[in-house]
Amino acid sequence: MGRPVMIALIGVDGSGKTTQARALAARLCERGVRARYFENAGGRPLWNRLARALGRADGVALFGRTVYPALEATVRAAAMARTVAVARLTGRVAVLDRWTWCQDVIMAARGDRGRHVVRAVYAVFPRPAVVCFLATSPEVARRRVAERGIDTEELAHLRALDGAYRALPEFGSFVTLDGDATVDEVAAALDAAVDAVVGAGGVRR
Repeated sequence: MGRPVMIALIGVDGSGKTTQARALAARLCERGVRARYFENAGGRPLWNRLARALGRADGVALFGRTVYPALEATVRAAAMARTVAVARLTGRVAVLDRWTWCQDVIMAARGDRGRHVVRAVYAVFPRPAVVCFLATSPEVARRRVAERGIDTEELAHLRALDGAYRALPEFGSFVTLDGDATVDEVAAALDAAVDAVVGAGGVRR
């Protein structure tokens, strides 16, 4: 089993990660590239729904400031481990909806303790060949989150997330795309970014 070719999309909630990652995997398959979409979430919507059902504001209020980040990081780690295993076994190009940095950023935005521990543990996961940051203004992101009707985001939290992404030591190595652009414009920019590693008929060596 060789090292899988991985393409990651990261950004604040409402930046279009899921939409673009799913569409990218589909376009690659249409081009003859064996690709697969992988979601690598920490389960926040599930924990928030559970919390509201039990009369709490959100997952943090339900589990506490210490247990909740550990739970979230563990769920995300399990998802990423599955992603790597499946990608290696199948040999498919892995299109990643979120990756290791997303956990670091959300913990930074909330002021959680233990970020250095999570970063150390997550270091076992391979770095994707291409990492695309969808740079989306907090105002646009907030509107998109509200429109999908699943959850809500405070503007201050979205600004904190954006700032935490830009403060990452690896940020300069990411491909930054205009997340405020139309879906088609972002898709075109994304195709150009991944063409360096994925050709018309397969992976470029």
